[in-house]
Amino acid sequence: MAGLYLEEFTVDRVFQHTLRKTVTESDNMLFSVMTLNPQPLHIDFDFASKTEWGRPLVNSLFTLGLMIGIAVNDLTVGTTVANLGMKETIFPHPVFHGDTIRVETTVVSVRESKSKPDRGIVEFEHRAYNQSNVLVAKCIRQAMMLKRPA
Repeated sequence: MAGLYLEEFTVDRVFQHTLRKTVTESDNMLFSVMTLNPQPLHIDFDFASKTEWGRPLVNSLFTLGLMIGIAVNDLTVGTTVANLGMKETIFPHPVFHGDTIRVETTVVSVRESKSKPDRGIVEFEHRAYNQSNVLVAKCIRQAMMLKRPA
């Protein structure tokens, strides 16, 4: 499935992404090890059992990547030039092993590039929820998107 071109995005359009993922212990451990993050709150069950959560938390950067990754198939696969940045990234509730994550995206703004006539910039607000519909992550992301070929 191809992503959308710049002209196909409209402000306030909401996408309910159909892909979902149940996060596993292996996902969390592999991501933490691959990114050289030794935070015991993510990888040490004994340590985590003595915290207010009583169990390991999923690495928040994994959650961020998953949230954006789930949105790619519906929005940007094959039509994005680059991510330009993210802001207002928050994690209001932790993700735990076994949580199932779903994502929705709202188009915040759309504009043509001032210097490149074949592209423009779309600003997305991505929101991730667990299986109980609790918000676990949110961010505003700017992406450079291709315009429809002439």
